[in-house]
Amino acid sequence: MAFQGVYYNSIDAKGRASIPARFREQLKELFADEILVVTQDRCGIVAYPVSEWDRFLEKFALLPNDQFREDLYFTTVTPATHCSFDKQGRIQLPQSLREYCQLDTDGVRDVVIVGGAKKIQIWNKSRYLEMIAEAEQRLADDRQKRFDLGL
Repeated sequence: MAFQGVYYNSIDAKGRASIPARFREQLKELFADEILVVTQDRCGIVAYPVSEWDRFLEKFALLPNDQFREDLYFTTVTPATHCSFDKQGRIQLPQSLREYCQLDTDGVRDVVIVGGAKKIQIWNKSRYLEMIAEAEQRLADDRQKRFDLGL
């Protein structure tokens, strides 16, 4: 398991997000990367180690030229950009992604940084809390699957 955990933070006025030190250490240790590739995903930002992003691009190149590939290209590949860390462990999030994900809407810059195995997710705090509530409700409606897993 690579990235795991939930961290509450904020982005600064210049659009920089501080990535938790633990994630930065794991990025170097497990992926031998010091740069993240950020793109959009379900109204949030997702950041991949370069090595993982390159693996995705290899698989993407093999997809047939159909609507799925075109949609994936415009929603995931096109907005992707490489982000390096500054001395304080922050990455500059592109304005287009910040706007798409509503990360600095109305001056509210609270974000949640979530480890997701081989990727890091950055969510608007309000949207993240809504998603968690929705997920908890779905799980409450289907308690047997959790029970079967020993939870």
